[in-house]
Amino acid sequence: MWLRLKAIDLLKQMKRTTTYEELSKRTSLPITVLNRYIKGHVLPSHKRAKQLIQALSTEFDLKREITQRVAFNAEGYFDNYGILSDLLLMRRCAELAKTSFEGIKIDKVLTAATDGIPIAVLIANEFGVDIVYSKNRKEIGVKEFLEETYSPGSSGVLMSLYLPVWAVKKGEQVLIVDDIIRTGETQKALINLVHKAKANVAGIFVLVGVGEVGTKTVKQAANCPVKIIAELPEPQIS
Repeated sequence: MWLRLKAIDLLKQMKRTTTYEELSKRTSLPITVLNRYIKGHVLPSHKRAKQLIQALSTEFDLKREITQRVAFNAEGYFDNYGILSDLLLMRRCAELAKTSFEGIKIDKVLTAATDGIPIAVLIANEFGVDIVYSKNRKEIGVKEFLEETYSPGSSGVLMSLYLPVWAVKKGEQVLIVDDIIRTGETQKALINLVHKAKANVAGIFVLVGVGEVGTKTVKQAANCPVKIIAELPEPQIS
């Protein structure tokens, strides 16, 4: 069933930028059949689902899809809403995370609230593990926290991330997930929280990396595989 649903998701994603005529040529299936799949009227067989995935996977470029949605403003910032709100796209990203860390034991997925949560939830689901996330404030209902204070970039401001002490257990293998790396300081703070919990960072998965500084910072801080889908140059600010 999972493979059949994945084929439908891929068809729906491709249909956003591709006509039925083009999809028909690429899959060798009639338009009427493709329409029934995409509209959810019927599911493809297991065999046909495999054929669809093989035919379309090479056509769907995840890095390109994400890069096309990144538009920097005059101050060098970009709105990630168009990426994080696209559930079909996020599912593809989660599947990539699963294959990128195939064979690596993952016990927990960790991110920082709030923008990292959508993709982290889907990735945790792919691995069949729990998601935990740090916040920038303490909550009254939690008795004890792990705390990491850091400075995000050259702002001269100190910030803190708080994680309940029970969230990550000693010895667990943790996959850190985030939507963007820029300075790398947030991800470095997450790494330090994992270490304070006496757990291990099994890997780091990020949707977008902007510039080389943050990526270099994270790779130096983490002795583990780091996967970034789209690495973009730092924008020129006039």
